[in-house]
Amino acid sequence: MTDGKLILFCGPSGSGKTTIVQHLLKTFNVLAFSISATTRPMRTNEKHAVDYYFLSIEDFKMHIDKHHFIEWEEVYEGRYYGTLKSEIERIWQLNKVVAFDVDVEGGLNIKNQFGDRLLAVFVMPPSLEELHSRLKARATETPETLSARIQKAEHELTYAPRFDHIIVNNTMDKTLSEAELLVKKFLLP
Repeated sequence: MTDGKLILFCGPSGSGKTTIVQHLLKTFNVLAFSISATTRPMRTNEKHAVDYYFLSIEDFKMHIDKHHFIEWEEVYEGRYYGTLKSEIERIWQLNKVVAFDVDVEGGLNIKNQFGDRLLAVFVMPPSLEELHSRLKARATETPETLSARIQKAEHELTYAPRFDHIIVNNTMDKTLSEAELLVKKFLLP
C-alpha cells in the first residue's frame, strides 16, 4: 500500500545512490522516480523531464519565489537543484511511492517534512580513497569541479547519522540486496 509514502537515498557523488535507486525502480513496480529540477547543463546522454527538469536560473528562481519547491539548494555556485511539489503530487496521483535520489542537504529537508512516511537511507562509500577513485573514473568533471565534488562529499559524510539507515557500499551486489530488504520492510502495511 502506497499511502503517500516516500523513499530517499542520499550520499555523496560517487557513493552509488543513483545505481541503487535505478535498481529499486526495476525491482519494485510500486516505486516511481522523482525527477529533480536543475540549472546545470544537460549532458549528451540526458533527456529533459526524464533525467532532470532542466531550467534556466531565471525559471528556477521564479519557482523559488512562488514556493513551488519542496526543497531546493544551490549545490555549487550557480548550480541549483530542487524537488518540485508538482512532481510529488504527480507520483502520488499514480498511486505510487516516490523514490528520491537527491543531494544530502535536500534529503534532510525532505526527511524533516515527511517524517515516518519517508524511508531515509544514507549511502556511504567504503572509504574516502575509494570515493575519490570513483569520481575520477567517471571522467565527467574538470579538475576544478572534481575538487569541488570531493570537498563537498567529505563534508556530506558527516550527515550520515541523521538518516534512518546507513548502507556502506563495499560491493554493489551486497548493497543492492541490503537496499531491497530495507524497502520491502518499509512498504509492508
